[in-house]
Amino acid sequence: MINIPKGTKDALPSESYKWQYLEGKLRRVASLYNVREIRTPVFEHTELFVRSIGDGTDVVSKEMYSFEDKGGRSITLKPEGTAPVARSFIENSLDALSLPLKMYYITPCFRYERPQAGRLREFHQFGIEFYGATSPYLDLDCISLAYDALKELGLKNVVLRLNSIGCPECRKTYTEALKAYFANHLDVMCGTCKERYERNPLRLLDCKSPICKNIGAGAPKITDYLCDDCKNHHDVLCGLLKDNDIPYVIDENIVRGLDYYTRTVFEFVTNELGAQGTVCGGGRYDNLVSSIGGKQTGCVGFAMGLERLLMLMEEQGVDFCPTNPKVFVMSQSSTYAGTCMKIVSELRRNGISADTEMTGKSLKAQFKYADKINAEYGVVIGGSEIETNTVKVKHLSSSSETECALDELTDFLKNN
Repeated sequence: MINIPKGTKDALPSESYKWQYLEGKLRRVASLYNVREIRTPVFEHTELFVRSIGDGTDVVSKEMYSFEDKGGRSITLKPEGTAPVARSFIENSLDALSLPLKMYYITPCFRYERPQAGRLREFHQFGIEFYGATSPYLDLDCISLAYDALKELGLKNVVLRLNSIGCPECRKTYTEALKAYFANHLDVMCGTCKERYERNPLRLLDCKSPICKNIGAGAPKITDYLCDDCKNHHDVLCGLLKDNDIPYVIDENIVRGLDYYTRTVFEFVTNELGAQGTVCGGGRYDNLVSSIGGKQTGCVGFAMGLERLLMLMEEQGVDFCPTNPKVFVMSQSSTYAGTCMKIVSELRRNGISADTEMTGKSLKAQFKYADKINAEYGVVIGGSEIETNTVKVKHLSSSSETECALDELTDFLKNN
């Protein structure tokens, strides 16, 4: 027997309706914000992620699925959705369109990590990418979409946490201050942080080790190092969030391990999954497009992990509204199977979800099957029904019956 690869998961027919419900809700909210879908390939040239994410990040150095194709090119299964959208924006000259350009994606991503609840090696993201403005109003629109999407999914106790990591000039000064602070603590910090000290000092604030976390609590705050422009951008955004009734808390420890982030960074977090968990992460990345060969372009966006969203929705008892067949047409004998198929075809063509017996089950077994698939109505076809051209429509949960003409069955089901 060949088993599924470690860190991947099947979406079985008994569960796939939850994915469809979730994705449908997200698409609906995106359409309300005039956001259109973009689809990029599952794999890209490795250079795209090295240049955009940065070779000093854990994603590039440890987690990417990279391989050499038959042409000798280094190819990578995409570990995130933002860089491929930026590549497409440049390659397809999307900057020639009316800006801002607002896009979303629902895509699989791949990272070689230790599998755990809500974190797989193949996972799925819903992401938003807004291009073409540096204004905090675009930040507000992006955060507002995330806020409304989480409400649309029926989620409770999710908190918006907000920070600014400034521009490259702010960060240069701040990084020096961080390194000076942590230099006195390196001997007791974890091995990962010792590596990050040289490669990516901002990530020192992101460590989950209790010792490192305790040390990081006393580190300098980025908001004390913001230049005037970055501080004004942050202050305006905070005011806009208040004006639009989007509650938030400032969290000066929010950082990003990806090099392309600038200014606004945010997360929606919850304690509903046990330890505090992030269900949405995003921010502004005005230098991303230029870092991979395009023009300087203001960008802001976010990504939500669909597996984690599903876990949270299940934990909070969200009703996923499964779709069940409206009617199951049963045959008293295999002699009438063709008639049942004809009735079912007619119902389907009129927009009514219907199914029928195809495996030779007895009538009793057909009723059991109809109950198992949660059909709303059952219709039995036999000799007398064909002779009289009438059928009894049984409401399976209440056992009530209604008689109607066979040629009126479609209208009856449409109206009930």
